Amino acid sequence: MADRIVFLDRDTTDRSSFGGTDVNFSALEELGEMTCYGTTSPEQTVSRVADAEIILTNKVVIGAAEMDAAPHLKLIQVVATGVNNIDLEAAKERNLAVCNVSGYSTEAVAQHVFASLLNLETNVHRFASEPKEWANSPIFTRLDYPIGELAGKTFGIVGLGSIGKAVARIALAFRMNVIAYARENTNPIGGMPRLPRDAFFPSCDVISLHCPLTPETHHFINEETLSQMKSSAILINTGRGDLVHETALVSALKDGTIRAAAVDVLTPEPPPSDHPFLTAGLENLFITPHTAWSALEARQRLVDGMVENIEAFRNGECKNRVV
Repeated sequence: MADRIVFLDRDTTDRSSFGGTDVNFSALEELGEMTCYGTTSPEQTVSRVADAEIILTNKVVIGAAEMDAAPHLKLIQVVATGVNNIDLEAAKERNLAVCNVSGYSTEAVAQHVFASLLNLETNVHRFASEPKEWANSPIFTRLDYPIGELAGKTFGIVGLGSIGKAVARIALAFRMNVIAYARENTNPIGGMPRLPRDAFFPSCDVISLHCPLTPETHHFINEETLSQMKSSAILINTGRGDLVHETALVSALKDGTIRAAAVDVLTPEPPPSDHPFLTAGLENLFITPHTAWSALEARQRLVDGMVENIEAFRNGECKNRVV
């Protein structure tokens, strides 16, 4: 008998709600009796998972109550790499499997890091938004906004997983100097220097966050660490919103503690209208709505990875198992 599969937030993966499907779900749909919801609110989750044997969720929180509401549940497949929306301890206690998909978005996120960095370093987004001003300029090559070069600057990476390594590769291609943040008991990888906190933050012209969100990394960027950075530094966060103390970052951008920041992740998501990033009105804060991972190729790899995980689970294999 086919498994009953419930996809709680398909709109996070596919453009079907925008008038067309761009990801091929056929292999996933063949795995069982699948019910898809575009989005699911916390109030809707319990009723929607009641008959599920496999839950697919990108952002919908699955805690103990949701697990207990699904007596036939066997597998929670996270439609992402991060699993901070799943109560892993509750899953262990109930002998439920939890899988994620790793590595699917590496190239997409790496290129987004540099798309954001290049916007801030060249101000191309500000120039391109003002074509009506060009005719009034005494020279066509306008110098209204500063432009800098990446070559020779120091790029600091926090988290040398697959994405961090891909970002390092691109930074080296721009002829930047690349260093990594040194956690305790870590050794150099591939000759890349690893610096402890007190040396890392003052050394970097750019810092990019690629570490998981854990109790240890929560608000890793805060008033103290921001104060250790160069006033000319740029911060990039494509990891998780809570890696950064957001009000502290706004203050640092306003008073010139650091030069600029690019963020693709906020806390919470979607953000309220009074979120400090949305109300700050800062030209040195470049915000995107959690799109770094969402290239079509990456989303297809994500769906294909879920299929492989579910098939492995059925065969008694542990592929991308978190629990």
